[in-house]
Amino acid sequence: MNIKILGSSCANCKTMYARVEEALRDLAIGATLEKVEDIQRIISYGIMATPGLVIDEKVISQGRVQTVSKLKEILLESNNAHSG
Repeated sequence: MNIKILGSSCANCKTMYARVEEALRDLAIGATLEKVEDIQRIISYGIMATPGLVIDEKVISQGRVQTVSKLKEILLESNNAHSG
C-alpha cells in the first residue's frame, strides 16, 4: 500500500501524517508513507483543500484531519481490498 499526505508543512498536514503513522503502527500494516509538499504534484490530484489523503493513487479525503480511529477503518478497508 502506498499512502501520500498532500499538503504544505502546515500544522494540519503534520498532524495527519502523524495520525496515519500511528494508525499504521497500531494495525501493524506495512505501507509506504510519503509527504507530498510540491504544489504541482498536489494540484495534479485535483484536491481543493489540504491535507489530502491518497492511498494507491486514489484520493480518499481532503481538507480535513481524520481521527486515528477513522484512519484505521480506511486503512483496513484499503488493505483488505489489496489482499482480497
